[in-house]
Amino acid sequence: MAAPIEREREIDDLPKNPANHEALTPLWFLERAAVVQPRRPAVVHGSTTYTWAETYRRCRRLASALALRSIGPGCTVAVIAPNVPALYEAHFGVPMAGAVLNCINIRLNAQTIAFLLEHSSSKVVMADQEYFSLAEEALKIIADKNKKGTFQRPLMVVIGDENCDPNSLHVALRNGAVEYEKFLETGDPEFAWKPPKDEWQSIAIGYTSGTTSSPKGVVLHHRGAYLMALSGALVWGLNEGAVYLWTLPMFHCNGWCYTWSLAALFGTSICLRQVTTKAIYSAIANLGVTHFCAAPVVLNSLINAPPAEKILPLPRTVNVMTAGAAPPASLLTSMSEQGFRVTHTYGLTETYGPSTICVWKPEWDLLPAETRARLHSRQGVRYIGLEGLDVVNQETMAPVPADGKTIGEIVMRGNSVMKGYLKNPKANQEAFAGGWYHSGDLGVKHTDGYIEIKDRAKDIIISGGENISSLEVENLLYKHPAVLEVSVVARPDERWGESPCAFITLKPDAKAGKDEETISVDIMKFCREKMPAYWVPKSVVFGPLPKTATGKIQKNILRKKAKELGPVKKSRL
Repeated sequence: MAAPIEREREIDDLPKNPANHEALTPLWFLERAAVVQPRRPAVVHGSTTYTWAETYRRCRRLASALALRSIGPGCTVAVIAPNVPALYEAHFGVPMAGAVLNCINIRLNAQTIAFLLEHSSSKVVMADQEYFSLAEEALKIIADKNKKGTFQRPLMVVIGDENCDPNSLHVALRNGAVEYEKFLETGDPEFAWKPPKDEWQSIAIGYTSGTTSSPKGVVLHHRGAYLMALSGALVWGLNEGAVYLWTLPMFHCNGWCYTWSLAALFGTSICLRQVTTKAIYSAIANLGVTHFCAAPVVLNSLINAPPAEKILPLPRTVNVMTAGAAPPASLLTSMSEQGFRVTHTYGLTETYGPSTICVWKPEWDLLPAETRARLHSRQGVRYIGLEGLDVVNQETMAPVPADGKTIGEIVMRGNSVMKGYLKNPKANQEAFAGGWYHSGDLGVKHTDGYIEIKDRAKDIIISGGENISSLEVENLLYKHPAVLEVSVVARPDERWGESPCAFITLKPDAKAGKDEETISVDIMKFCREKMPAYWVPKSVVFGPLPKTATGKIQKNILRKKAKELGPVKKSRL
């Protein structure tokens, strides 16, 4: 019996060597694009267009310029910018130098940015000219905090943009910043960059979105970025030469890894500095846009845009990927009717962005529209690049039955899960407990294996001992003709402990001839007809909803507002 075992070992004992093993990294996608499609447009921003050959040279210049200043492995480079070419180039140029990219949300305040810069130990800060003063304010906060001289000011690079007021650029230059194009000129366009020796090497750090109380630094590796860049393209059917509109901020989960996917498929990036419905429709009509990603709030804006901003019918089918809050079924139906093909995904910063997808089945085409929309709004099944996905009992970690009713926590594991949170061992221990990444999202598993989110653990409303899914109440409220946006949170209640409170943004024409009290009564009547009595919101508040830079409604702020309203009195039913 010994001989067969020995032969099996011989099969597995063939060694790795430089000819047959290379660390996985998405950086090679750019080199290949420059060789195969050197003259194809890679990045378009207003009147500026860079080909793939030019983009490769610019990224090598960036890597070289950083290396000349001793920025390499172990160093972090922060970028504070909207969707402009420099931010796209940083996704390649920074890791080509061996450094780690830290894309920062431009809508954060200086205090938070100061925390992120200090926590990530950023050695270089590249700031768009519009946000340079914000970066300076953040650095001043760090300097004032470290008055004993321990703070070393990072190298400041300002990204100029012809679409902005030139005065802000002049101010930055007077304050000692290096202009981005001048910085590139110091680098070598033929720089011999080196891929990582180990694919576990960090490629990026991103901070949780701000819907939670304290941001955590999510560290990602080259292997995961490579796999998710290809996985995201495959599950979406992203085709070679796609024209992609950057409505999704690149600073959000590295643009869901499509920064790297587009290089793999020689696609064209259309940069959008400011996201407006008019700009989106214009780009589709005039720039050949075939794909874009956006949170449901952006899709809602497209559907409800004034007629003057819309350009319909669409010149082609436009593929849209959405994630974030679960899109209401009514929104998915409206998008489809206007010629958008919507793909629904779900994921987190900790999983490189979307990592599950509601894979459409041809047989669903024969179902009634309402049923199709309901199936479409589920979060679906795992990406190709995610090895494990389940819904488990939070106490026992046992999988819940696939009955579409039993609620558990959504957990993931595999190569597309983060390395961990920077400098936060306690959070890592909690996040990876039991050999799975714990999402904190509650959901069910249907008989076909598709998962569906019911709520964040902290967003479940417990009223009189009954669990209420705020998402399900929101989905029903979106069917009311006056509702543009809605978010439901718990409000203290003298009788029930807590009860649903609906924060609603009305459509522009909803108030025609009506006051808010009349509309509120109508909405409550609608709710009583559409949902169980204990689901019906006991209070309604009208006004704009607070959102993060990626369009997520900030329920933590709304929960605070609901608490400030005081408890619902016992006399109210």
